Amino acid sequence: LCSFSCKMAKGGEKKQPSVPETLLKKRKCVRKLREKQQKSRDGQRKRRADLRKVIYKRAQGYDKQYKQAEKDDTRLHREARKFGNYFVRDEAKVAFVIRIRGINGVSPKVRKVLQLLRLRQIHNGVFVKLNKASLSMLRLVEPYIAWGYPNLKTVRGLIYKRGYGKVNHDRIALTDNAIIEGTLGKTGIVCMEDLVHEILTVGPNFRAANNFLWPFKLSSPRGGFRNITNHFVEGGDCGNREDYLNRLVKQMN
Repeated sequence: LCSFSCKMAKGGEKKQPSVPETLLKKRKCVRKLREKQQKSRDGQRKRRADLRKVIYKRAQGYDKQYKQAEKDDTRLHREARKFGNYFVRDEAKVAFVIRIRGINGVSPKVRKVLQLLRLRQIHNGVFVKLNKASLSMLRLVEPYIAWGYPNLKTVRGLIYKRGYGKVNHDRIALTDNAIIEGTLGKTGIVCMEDLVHEILTVGPNFRAANNFLWPFKLSSPRGGFRNITNHFVEGGDCGNREDYLNRLVKQMN
């Protein structure tokens, strides 16, 4: 009886099946892939943290530069008034142009200039670098546009509120600095404040930054226009309104 029970005990023991080699290789590959992904995530997290510090320092530098320019402007105004003179600011480097009329019955030349300015729809707005060629174009289409010289508040408000970028020919909202860095990173523009500064000061990469920005789609001005067929100096709305443009953009933004 004892020998029979011992044989049954020996016969009841089952050998554990070994793990297939293919499964072991698969586990090893999965483990390596996870380690690689985790390492990549850690690197990206560190890079984003470093980039945030750089962006913060740049924003501080820009803010300091803007405040210093404002102080210098006020000081020069006071000095000129003290000695009975007039203070004349430097000529504006950038203009903001808004289309306020359609093109029914318009000559092909005017239509082509509006197309070159990327003003294809009413209430579209674009930034334009001011030089001899651009001023000639603006004078040619002046009855169909309102333009002037934007200040810091206007430029920043437009880009932050209505800014869209051109990414692979698509209109993408500027909701993340990564969108700007992906397209303009090679020019040193990596965040919204870099973009604002480049547009406002007409930096060396103004053309790339301006082409990246999609034409702004503005709303109708609160209270409406006065008379779009007359020039601004005649009580109308079209033409150059210099610093008074900021008031119009505030109504349309």
